[in-house]
Amino acid sequence: MKLIFEKSVKGRGSSILGKCDVEYAALPEALARTQAPALPEISETDLSRHYTELCHNVHGVNCGFYPLGSCTMKYNPRIDEEIAALPGFTAVHPLAPADTTAGCREVLDKAGEYLCEVTGMDGMTFQPAAGAHGEFTGILLIKKYHDSRGEAHRNKIIVPDSAHGTNPATAAMCGYQVVNIPSAPNGCVDLEALKAVLGDDTAGLMLTNPNTVGIFDENILEITRLVHEAGGLCYYDGANLNAIMGAVRPGDMGFDCIHMNLHKTFATPHGGGGPGAGAVGCKAHLKEFLPTSALMEGEGALQMRSFAGNFLVVVKALAYIMTLGREGIPEASANAVLNANYLMRRIQGTFEPAFDRICMHEFVLDLSEFKKRTGVSALDVAKSLIDYGMHPPTMYFPLIVHEALMLEPTETESRETLDWAADIFRKLYELAETDPEYMHNAPHSAYIARPDEVRAARTPILRYTAE
Repeated sequence: MKLIFEKSVKGRGSSILGKCDVEYAALPEALARTQAPALPEISETDLSRHYTELCHNVHGVNCGFYPLGSCTMKYNPRIDEEIAALPGFTAVHPLAPADTTAGCREVLDKAGEYLCEVTGMDGMTFQPAAGAHGEFTGILLIKKYHDSRGEAHRNKIIVPDSAHGTNPATAAMCGYQVVNIPSAPNGCVDLEALKAVLGDDTAGLMLTNPNTVGIFDENILEITRLVHEAGGLCYYDGANLNAIMGAVRPGDMGFDCIHMNLHKTFATPHGGGGPGAGAVGCKAHLKEFLPTSALMEGEGALQMRSFAGNFLVVVKALAYIMTLGREGIPEASANAVLNANYLMRRIQGTFEPAFDRICMHEFVLDLSEFKKRTGVSALDVAKSLIDYGMHPPTMYFPLIVHEALMLEPTETESRETLDWAADIFRKLYELAETDPEYMHNAPHSAYIARPDEVRAARTPILRYTAE
C-alpha cells in the first residue's frame, strides 16, 4: 500500500476548525518556522480509508492467535482502558499542585502496595518507562548499594547464557563487566559454573525464574544463597512474572530487586510502540536508593525519568489487579501454565520440545533434527503459520536452542484455540515432508511475501523523502 505522503494531493484537506475563541498569541520569531511543515494533504474519505487499510494489515490479539514467546501477548480487559481514560487521570498536569493530585498519588501508593505484595518486595518506583529501563534502574540500585558500603571494587554481573539480551546490555551500560555462565543440560543454571565465577568482585546476578526456556529452576534458593554468600545481590528480570504471580514471590526466592513489565503482565497492550512501564521493586536494604516521582513525598536518590513515569499504564495495572483480586491473580498464572503445557503436549509427536519436562508459561520447540531431515527451518515454519492466520512465535531464541521456536499461549486463550493451533503445527509437519519448497516460499497469502530481512536490517529506510 502507498504511504499517506504518496496519497497527498496539493490543496486537499479535511480539517474544519471553528472560529478561535481565545486571544491569538504569536510565537517568538526565533521559534517560528521558516517554512511550512511537509504534511500530507488528503481528503477525509481518503484519510479514513488509509487508516482502515492499515488496520486490515495489522495482526493483533483481536485478530487471531499470537503466541509470541517471552512477551505475554494476551487479551486485556477493556474495563482497564476505560478506567485509564477517565478525565481525572488523563487531564491531570504533572506540575499540578499537590492538593489537586491526591487521587493520582493514591493510585501510585495502592499500586505500589499491591505489587510489593505480589513480588515480595518492600519498596516500589514507577519511574522507569519500560522493561529495559527498569533493568537499568534495578542494576543502578545494586551499584548504589555497593558504592555506599565502600565496595566499588565489585565490578562483575553474572548473566546466564539463556538470559534476555537486554540483561548483558544493561549490566554493561551500568559500567559492569558481564560474566556469562552456561546452562546445565536441563536448561537451568549450572551450579558448578556459577560457583566458579563467584568472588570478591561479584556485584550481582541477573536472572529470571522461570527462565527463557520456560522452566522453573528447582535450585533457585541455592542460587541466590550462593550469590549472597559471595557478597553480591540478586536481580530478578520480571519478563516472566505472568507465570508465577500469586503463586510464588521473587522476594521469597532471595531476589533483592525486580523490574516488572506492567505492559506484559498487568493489562496494558504489549507492543505497538508503547507506552509501557518497567516498575521496579526492591527489598528494604535498597529502598533508600529508589527514585521518587514528582507526585510522591520526598526525594529519591536516583531520577530515572520525568514526573511519575507512564502514569496511565499504572492506572491500568491497578484496575487489573483490583478486578482479579487475591483469587484471580494466581488463577491467571495457573491458566497460563496449564495452556502452555497443554499446547506443548498436543504438538509433541511432531515438533519436539527442547526440554521434555513440565514447563511454566512458555516452551521452546527444537527443530534442529527436523531441519536436517526435511530442509525446512524454524523460519520456514514460522512464515508458514502466517498463511493460517496465526502470528509466528518467537524465532531463534533463546540462543542455547538451535532452530528454536518459543511459544507462549497465555491464559486468555481457549482450549479450542489451542487445539486449532496444534492442528496447524501438525499440518505443517506433514507438509514439510511432501512439499518443503512450498514452505521455503511462505507466506503466500500475506500482504508481502518474504522480505530480504538481512538487507532490511542493514540498510533500513527510516524516513520518507518527498520529491
